[in-house]
Amino acid sequence: MNLSEQLHQMALKKADKPAYYFLDQSTSYGELDKAVTKFADELHRLGVSKGDNIALLLGNSPHFIISLYGAMRAGATVIPVNPIYTPDEIGYILNNGDVKVVVALDKLLPLLEKMNPILSSVEQYVICETQPHSGDSSEFNICNKMKSFTKMVESGDEGFKGPELDPEDTAIILYTSGTTGKPKGAMLTHTNIYSNAHDIGEYLNITESDRVITTLPMFHVFSLTVVVNAPLISGGTLLIVPQFSPKEIFRQIKKYDATVFAGVPTMYNFLFQYPDAKEDALKSLRICISGGSAMPVSLLESFERKFNVRVSEGYGLSEASPVTCFNPLDRPRKAGSIGTSILRVENKVVNELGEEVPINGVGELIVRGPNVMKGYYKMPEESAAVLKNGWLYTGDLARMDDEGYFFIVDRKKELIIVGGYNVYPREVEEVLYAHPEVVEAAAIGVPDPNQGEVVKCFVVKKNNALTEEELLAHCMEHLAKYKVPAKIEFLDELPKNATGKILRRSLKNHVLQN
Repeated sequence: MNLSEQLHQMALKKADKPAYYFLDQSTSYGELDKAVTKFADELHRLGVSKGDNIALLLGNSPHFIISLYGAMRAGATVIPVNPIYTPDEIGYILNNGDVKVVVALDKLLPLLEKMNPILSSVEQYVICETQPHSGDSSEFNICNKMKSFTKMVESGDEGFKGPELDPEDTAIILYTSGTTGKPKGAMLTHTNIYSNAHDIGEYLNITESDRVITTLPMFHVFSLTVVVNAPLISGGTLLIVPQFSPKEIFRQIKKYDATVFAGVPTMYNFLFQYPDAKEDALKSLRICISGGSAMPVSLLESFERKFNVRVSEGYGLSEASPVTCFNPLDRPRKAGSIGTSILRVENKVVNELGEEVPINGVGELIVRGPNVMKGYYKMPEESAAVLKNGWLYTGDLARMDDEGYFFIVDRKKELIIVGGYNVYPREVEEVLYAHPEVVEAAAIGVPDPNQGEVVKCFVVKKNNALTEEELLAHCMEHLAKYKVPAKIEFLDELPKNATGKILRRSLKNHVLQN
């Protein structure tokens, strides 16, 4: 089974059931499946063959879902790209990914026009119209390479039969964020992405009765698997929110009696801080899901206490499609834990020799299962460095308790070593978040002539009256002396990626530039 076929089977069973709501307009499973098939047929007519690569420069919209499933139905490999990336970032991915067709929003036409001369492999641009008459492309030199998304969906043959899909064919290439150099394209097979969507859906009891807030960026793997694919192959309904807004999230939950919300910690922080939120605003939700980065325990507990809803944290990475762990629904939730291994996925913590460490010992988290990628696109050496004897080495430091719950300690490469002692940024951040006047916090290591490194923290505060001295005194109460920040810098906001994950590398660059 694969995602495209499962969507088709769901459309046969639930033709009239809403697959999604977008701008308060519903689209049924039957309508979605027809649009997917027509788009696949038009791609085939454009010369897209099995194994060709198609990039999606799209935000949260029906365009993304139809393009994703349509491309897979045509046998193509999909490369989702963040549409707000810089031209250099987009150009690298499109060229490195040997992209043949780009599906993009009309507002990106000027950018694509400028980039076209350097995009050697791109043969066609499919433009998704968001404004009237945006299909008029005569002003652009690339108009002979452009097709209208709307016209393709209107003109395609709904009887189109795509090529047979091998389970081990590459379905999606996800380019990692590139925090340690150029992005790498994780090749995920049809087996990888279908199994992970199916298994996390079963683990979280996602059914046709669920209405899932879909505000995480669809191009991000967390959203792609947990809030797009898992509900769609289970017969659920997506409530598509183009851009995160606390006001809009609360409105959607109330209007549609949403049952599932998935977000990253910064989203939960904004929802918690929203002044007009009433305590019963989330009463229809049966579960809140958090991922992308670790949620501060103080925020998790405060959010649950205010809204009386359970927040379950999980863990994943692009190379694993992405989910490997989640807090179970039928057992106690442990604050600060990423939970236990999901169905058919095995996690363990090992030392530098690859040997499993004792219970509660810290080591590198490694993973194996049907969700693990087959390698990085055109990077055999990098693939061999992380795929060893059937295991994926995540680069994250973790520990496992005596009940099989895993806890992420920190990124292996973000470990701070102060005078020979290990300091994990997250443990410092947890203490900062526990202060009532702290909104956001991040800790990094900076060079020090005496200690090798010392801890520096960046904080967004609620009250301008909060001083560095007051916050340092708070840290001294709760941290060993060598873990206490040498310096705390206050910022108006912390740098984040598209999903709201705080970018420590940007903060390190900030230190170097100052």
